[in-house]
Amino acid sequence: MFKLLKYADKYKFYAFISPLLMIGEVIFELLIPQVMADIVETIRLTETTDPAIQQQAINTIFILGAKMLGLAVCSLLCGASAAIVASVAGMGFGSTLRGALVSRVQTFSFSNIDRFSTASLITRMTTDVNTVQNTFLMLIRGIFRAPIMLISALVICISKSKQVSSVFAVSLPIIVIVLAIAGPVAIKRFRAMLKMFDGFNASIQETLTNIRVVKTFVRTDYEKKKFKKANDELMGAALHAEKLIILGEPALMLIMSLTILAVVIIATKAIAEETLVVGEFTAIFTYIMQIIMSFLFTIMMVAQLFMSEASAKRIGEVLNEEADITDPENADTNVDDGSIEFKNVSFAYGKGKNILKNVSFKIESGEMVGIMGATGSSKSSLVQLIPRLYDTNEGDVFVGGKNVKSYHLQSLRDAVSMVLQKNVLFSGTIADNLRWGDENATDEEIREACAVADADSFVMSFPDGYNTDLGQGGVNVSGGQKQRLCIARAILKKPKILILDDSTSAVDTATDARIRAGLRQRIPDTTKIIIAQRVSSVSDCDKIIILDNGEINDIGTHEELLERNEIYKDIYTAQQKGSGDFDEQGGEL
Repeated sequence: MFKLLKYADKYKFYAFISPLLMIGEVIFELLIPQVMADIVETIRLTETTDPAIQQQAINTIFILGAKMLGLAVCSLLCGASAAIVASVAGMGFGSTLRGALVSRVQTFSFSNIDRFSTASLITRMTTDVNTVQNTFLMLIRGIFRAPIMLISALVICISKSKQVSSVFAVSLPIIVIVLAIAGPVAIKRFRAMLKMFDGFNASIQETLTNIRVVKTFVRTDYEKKKFKKANDELMGAALHAEKLIILGEPALMLIMSLTILAVVIIATKAIAEETLVVGEFTAIFTYIMQIIMSFLFTIMMVAQLFMSEASAKRIGEVLNEEADITDPENADTNVDDGSIEFKNVSFAYGKGKNILKNVSFKIESGEMVGIMGATGSSKSSLVQLIPRLYDTNEGDVFVGGKNVKSYHLQSLRDAVSMVLQKNVLFSGTIADNLRWGDENATDEEIREACAVADADSFVMSFPDGYNTDLGQGGVNVSGGQKQRLCIARAILKKPKILILDDSTSAVDTATDARIRAGLRQRIPDTTKIIIAQRVSSVSDCDKIIILDNGEINDIGTHEELLERNEIYKDIYTAQQKGSGDFDEQGGEL
């Protein structure tokens, strides 16, 4: 928890002022009981028969009352001011911490992100940050107030009556021992609860993201049952974690109530023996209530620290995660051309077995190259090595004649555009989405990119054209239209290498042909890599790479592969007969 305090540096003035104001509030509150005691003793003087003494006592009561009111107002002003500045510091700390988490995640490679699920990262940026933020807010408001109030009130009580104050010598150590035993158990349970939050969020995210599929397959009841299971597990973990607090609060209140009862009994006896006056007892009782409230607040802070320790650790895991892929020293920022070369490349996700094995090939700048292979043959994994989304386990990848590891990451990725299998569009207009490729693109450049992707005609058919709102995730356009917009967005980036990862699967063959023709004619100097399942999508490529279980099976033109490669011939024959399904006919390669 305390390691995260560096993210409050920007608000350290507010974090410093708040405790000072809280100390001021404590001082005023400690003075009030003594004034109250003086009022009680003065009231007793009004019982005399001497009118002069009665009038003097009444005047004194008014003066003491005004003094008490002034102290209360000063205490209120200090407390309110402290709460305001503490809120500024707390909210600022939370905002800075969330920003640091987002910035850190943005530096992660795909392999880093693979180690954290999306749901877990969301939980850490929301639930965990809120927990730590609330703890920080509680600390700066109470870290000085509660201890100072507790110690000062206890000292005053002892100075007024050691006999009455002796009660705390028994009750306070009991509470401390209970907390020392329960604390480690609570931390362990809250960690388990937060892990359950990750699974719960993952379940909700999956359901909401795929709600159309859920309704299409009439799986609403199944999803309700799945949600109920995740929800019940979370509730069980939360109850298990909160059980210590649920059981602890009544136990603490019982100890405090017994403490108050013992104080009243001892004080009553002292008053009867005339070793303690009523006014002093009034002050002592008020101080005792302050001690109890301060001690309870201290316990709340300790409990909050137990809860936040688990959250702080999870946040620290993200902040301390070292990016697997970083810029080298003296990084090259210039990609000369779109040539690509793989030399004896092998690759595996994490510590698993290699899914790419000793892959070697070369692509000249400006070539159009097709890649085919069965599902699971690592086609997508292969092309993700080009912009260095992952690093190879063995061998080297070269772009523009230089090892990809020698480039500045932003420069390399600016030179490579990828249209992924999952076509992602964002909320906003079509133009807004396309400008992800180039935020400064003119309307003419946008239309030109869409023309290459065969998207301009359908966009202009909408009443608002390029100002049409796509809705969340592009729900207002079809799958094929979404693919074409994603291709246009990639083209707008003006890359040296364009990778289409099965990005025309939702369009008809005629549209597919127009897109390829546009790519060849409009951006001839750009290297184009097309991953596809349809032979027609790659038949006019300069060469076609056949992947078989993560290895290069063959490389050649459409005609060459038809003549000599059995796998390609099987695919072609199956699709010519109308099957069109590579995996059914060819099986796992």
